[in-house]
Amino acid sequence: MNALAQLGMVSDLPSNIQMSPVSAIAAMDEAKDYFVEKDGMKFAGVHLLVDLWDATNLADPDLIDRTLREAALAAGATILHSHFHHFTPNGGVSGVVVLAESHISIHTWPERDFAAVDIFMCGACDPHLAIPVMQRTFQALRVDLDEQRRGRIG
Repeated sequence: MNALAQLGMVSDLPSNIQMSPVSAIAAMDEAKDYFVEKDGMKFAGVHLLVDLWDATNLADPDLIDRTLREAALAAGATILHSHFHHFTPNGGVSGVVVLAESHISIHTWPERDFAAVDIFMCGACDPHLAIPVMQRTFQALRVDLDEQRRGRIG
């Protein structure tokens, strides 16, 4: 963990924690299995790859952080912390919201009006509910979606 902290990838104080890490771990320990069962298939969770084309508002790390946090809550997820980096000179942003149920990450190319979003959630969360929140902020004219069920059993 110290190596990640030295690279600026981990902060000592997570920003705007929705649930304390101790509470989140205790809540996770109460559940025996976060795997999902749907359509006769058991799997770890749903992984969405979302490409936002002809999008706006892709260069403001604070706005992107707030939007991804709102998206996580809309999906029913528990936010642990987030970290975003603003690149120069193009103004792109890369970042992640770490969830008890996994993560939402984003990489933006404002010069191309494009963002690549990665949403992986397990348990009772519905990652599809995060998309309208992002659509509202980023106003993408085209949204390409790929869905995978991760950790399939049988």
